[in-house]
Amino acid sequence: MAPGAGRSLWTRSWHHRFVVMSETMVGARLPGGDLSYTLRRSPRSRTMRVVIHPELGVVVTVPLATRRGWSHPETHIHAFLAEREPWLRRHLARQAEARAALRARGGLTDGATFRFRGESHRLRIGPAAPGSRRSTVTRTAALDGTDAIIAVRLAAADRRPVAAVLEAWLRPRARAEIEAAIDRHAGPLGVQPAAVTLRDPRSRWGSASRAGRLSFSWRLVLAPPHALETVVIHELAHLRVFGHGPRFWAVVASRRPDHAISRRWLRDHALELHGALDD
Repeated sequence: MAPGAGRSLWTRSWHHRFVVMSETMVGARLPGGDLSYTLRRSPRSRTMRVVIHPELGVVVTVPLATRRGWSHPETHIHAFLAEREPWLRRHLARQAEARAALRARGGLTDGATFRFRGESHRLRIGPAAPGSRRSTVTRTAALDGTDAIIAVRLAAADRRPVAAVLEAWLRPRARAEIEAAIDRHAGPLGVQPAAVTLRDPRSRWGSASRAGRLSFSWRLVLAPPHALETVVIHELAHLRVFGHGPRFWAVVASRRPDHAISRRWLRDHALELHGALDD
């Protein structure tokens, strides 16, 4: 069956708060050619939402099929995608360019490039000194035109792959920078988080709960400091204003007037940051 006819290429489902969620790969026939997208049904959704996911590509989220009017949404979805096709194609092309650039960096090999705090570093990977039981990571700043270097020394007794060694080095640095940003901005904003955790989400850089718990992606330490700080301010602002209305953005702008620049940087480099530790 040709794309656009509505056949599922694959389907998976899981439970969220006792309600089944599902994802289905669907093909749409658009004026510019066939386009595959992930159809996601969510109990939280009240209408249709279309995003460009860094790994899944086009993702269309709609309410559950049991919700009135949403049992067969494909015709409406395909009409919407056709209307937005230039925007979709443009962003998918940028994703393809980002993947090519990521591959060109050389993965996690000696001599490859690696981003840390927004700056490009040269990876140097080699064996640790004889008798070392633990792998180490050190950073050398750029001097006199030389590259900044992140050196990974792998101990023979340490069975962890390079990615795990780097992540173990990056996480405490991410926490230190995030907590420092919280200390700078929580007081002036008149808020104080109840708890702060680091995770590795794929769809957001940070989150805030009504109980005052904040969560951040440790990968923010790979981004420029202004981008990390913007995410921290964003989540702290949610402790004052939930939602993303004018009041919320006014709170964010009170601490970071140029927050749109940082948000754009994170959007443009999401694929790179999420793939930073891929071989």
